[in-house]
Amino acid sequence: MPWKNQGGGPWGSGPKGPWGTGPQSSGPRPPDLEDLLRRGQDRLQQILPGGHFSGLGIIVVVLGALAIWGLSGFFRVQSEELGVVLRFGKHVRTVQPGLNYHLPYPIETVLLPKALRVNTISIGMTLMNDPARRGATMHDVPEESLMLTGDENIVDVDFTVLWRIKPDGVGNYLFNIQNPQGTVKAVAESAMREVIGRSDIQPILTGARTTIENAVQELMQKTLDSYGAGVLVQQVQMQKVDPPQQVIDAFRDVQAARADLERMQNEAQTYANRVIPDAKGRAAQIIQNAEGYKGQAVAEAKGQSARFLDVYEEYKKAPAVTRERIYLETMERVLGSADKLVYDPGAGNGQGIVPYLPLNELSKKRAAPTGAAPQTQQQMGGGNR
Repeated sequence: MPWKNQGGGPWGSGPKGPWGTGPQSSGPRPPDLEDLLRRGQDRLQQILPGGHFSGLGIIVVVLGALAIWGLSGFFRVQSEELGVVLRFGKHVRTVQPGLNYHLPYPIETVLLPKALRVNTISIGMTLMNDPARRGATMHDVPEESLMLTGDENIVDVDFTVLWRIKPDGVGNYLFNIQNPQGTVKAVAESAMREVIGRSDIQPILTGARTTIENAVQELMQKTLDSYGAGVLVQQVQMQKVDPPQQVIDAFRDVQAARADLERMQNEAQTYANRVIPDAKGRAAQIIQNAEGYKGQAVAEAKGQSARFLDVYEEYKKAPAVTRERIYLETMERVLGSADKLVYDPGAGNGQGIVPYLPLNELSKKRAAPTGAAPQTQQQMGGGNR
């Protein structure tokens, strides 16, 4: 059957579709595109001088378009951002936060990375949603945190890296590395494994954290600079350093034993510090006393020898007189402090033995005060004698 016999197109007569019935007009029809263009042209003719597309009108339109195009080059850089201006895709300059201008597109474009913001990367741990606690909790990532030490032990290290974009390396950050976050994380994990692999487990678990953090930060910065990444590593913080969970109890027992050993060593050292100086002081005192006694004995010996020589010289001059003087002085020295008895052989039965009364003591007793007790005749030693 020819199409003309269907009276309204290939689907039949009237406004019908392929299923026999045409669309039902239940509302306003959409505006016609030609009608819209015609209305826009009429309004433009009303605005233009002379009411039609004259040369002056075209110039006004062009100037307006150029003004709008030129004003499109203004842009604002936020406080955490730096503006990287590209001219035909090449980095030409970096601008600071505030209102700035670049040549309009497509001559120049601008990228706005958050170069002044400090970023944080956690390695060995991750935040995961916990429905039971209605929030995020920290979970360990063993494949990142378990590391081999230099003495062939395994340690579980969780740490955090704080980094930002270098102010003078924004272009390198944008164009030299494809995934900055992943690159920094991979470099941090590699640097920490290298430093841990050169260290023993005991300093890692006790007091070498600051040294390890500084070494990892230095190694990370050196590696990223070799990549031309434009990244500045500000700080490396070790959050948790423990033995693996399977052997942590045994390690804690070892740590307690080491602490007891150090405590006992400190106590022994304290006792030694107290006793040794005291012994050294007493030894020095004994040596000084011996030196003093030595000097005294030598001086006395020299004095006695000099006195003996002087007496000998006098003896050579008058031997008899000197012998008698020596005898009398010796007897005076020997008998001066001894109790003496005078024996009278004329008295019988031992009654002639009477005490010897020293005259100097007698004079002292006579000079005693009147209130003193009188001495008996027996105490005076037989005063008649």
